[in-house]
Amino acid sequence: MTAVDYDLEFVEYRAGWLRKRYTIDLISIALVADDGREYYAVNRDMPVRRIRRHKWLMKNVVPHLPKGHGDQRIHMPKRWLFHYADHRVKPQTQIAREVAAFIQTTDDVELWANYGAYDHVRLCWLWGLMVDLPPGVPMFTNDIQQEARRLGVTWGELPKQESGEHNALADARHNQTVRRWLAEQEARTS
Repeated sequence: MTAVDYDLEFVEYRAGWLRKRYTIDLISIALVADDGREYYAVNRDMPVRRIRRHKWLMKNVVPHLPKGHGDQRIHMPKRWLFHYADHRVKPQTQIAREVAAFIQTTDDVELWANYGAYDHVRLCWLWGLMVDLPPGVPMFTNDIQQEARRLGVTWGELPKQESGEHNALADARHNQTVRRWLAEQEARTS
């Protein structure tokens, strides 16, 4: 098996008429494969107005999005959350194609995420319904917290992330570190 650790940053909210439905919109996504490949993208189509009203996202996620270089007053209007011209900023349809290709070129893939329930749902929504998943994309994600619990490891015993928390790429890299650490713990007790 070749593991792909991933992380998504997203905004969840009530949507639709009378706000009776819930949805999860993608902000950014990162995948890190055991073979050394990495992928990171920011959703050009994210709901900027909703994100601006979300204090936690503005404080914790938005600072990690690509910013313009040089004089920000010239290159990036204040209303922008990220630099639209950055090569990592892409339409969601392009992200879906690139993520599918990344996963499909991974031999015998298994997906891993930390607290991955929403991450997996939103990952699947890149292509529509669960039945629309491209060939080779797993229908489930292994959860790091579930594996830790299975091994009797508490949250406080897990390796700590040194920096970049809520940056999808930094989080995906840390997920890989924690997953590998858990595998070492299991090997020691076997």
